[in-house]
Amino acid sequence: MSKSRNNDPFWWSFFGAGGVFSSFFVPIHILLLGLALPLGWVLWPEHGDLLALARNPLARIYLFLLIALSLFHAAHRIRFTLHDLLLAKSIDTPAAFVCYGGAIVGTLCAAMTVWTL
Repeated sequence: MSKSRNNDPFWWSFFGAGGVFSSFFVPIHILLLGLALPLGWVLWPEHGDLLALARNPLARIYLFLLIALSLFHAAHRIRFTLHDLLLAKSIDTPAAFVCYGGAIVGTLCAAMTVWTL
């Protein structure tokens, strides 16, 4: 009796990592860049040049992880929301292909963008 292989644990790991990373860093990101900087609570070096900050290698890694893990978290959540709403097992494979394919393409675009900053 052979069991069919399932790749769900792989995608669940990205879902979990994306959820944890996003829940910790997105609120901080919004607070700093959406409130503190425009209101003048924080003064950046070089008179607000955020591009200079984004060119730092650690900032590049942070931005890449923030974007990529958030995309995979969203892809997994959208896939299972569609699966639960439509209650159709037949839509699961195309939905997985579209959702995770979109996350992979978005991750590649994020990598290219962060690399060329």
